[in-house]
Amino acid sequence: MANSVTADVERATTWSIVLSVLLMIAGLLAMVVPMVAGLAFTVFVGWLLIFSGILHLVFAFSAGRPRMAVWQVLLGLAYGFIGYYVLANPVAGLAGLTFAIALYLFVEGVLEFVLSFQLRPAAGSGWLLVDGIVTLVLAIMIWSTWPTSAAWAVGVLVGVSMFFSGLTRLMLSLAVRRIVA
Repeated sequence: MANSVTADVERATTWSIVLSVLLMIAGLLAMVVPMVAGLAFTVFVGWLLIFSGILHLVFAFSAGRPRMAVWQVLLGLAYGFIGYYVLANPVAGLAGLTFAIALYLFVEGVLEFVLSFQLRPAAGSGWLLVDGIVTLVLAIMIWSTWPTSAAWAVGVLVGVSMFFSGLTRLMLSLAVRRIVA
């Protein structure tokens, strides 16, 4: 019984380690060629928008009240139109996505900055301040060079996220192996 569980864990962690390494390689590639990664991510977002639009249209027909159905149809058409536009114009979509990310990071940085002062006497509140400052600097870096930052920002951010997700998964898989061994 114990050997069976150990073999199952070994097999599962092997696949998890392989996936981790592939995710880290993909993240590094995204950082090396950020424009390609950014465009690929933008196309993915475009398809997600179209799929969401279709779901809103389907939901509109199951809505009980006509007023709700109208809003669902309008939302579905808006999602579909924006998704189609992003797919038809991926460079413009990437520029818009980059601007949205810069705006998001700016708002997040301001909120973390404010929260750090509200929690000031609490232990660890300094980390919120550091995080807020770093996030604001990143937002300003992207925003100040927009739209040229579209060529690198999304791809680098996605690449860094993929790399660290792979690294985290790798470390967790190795830890599971050590526990079972």
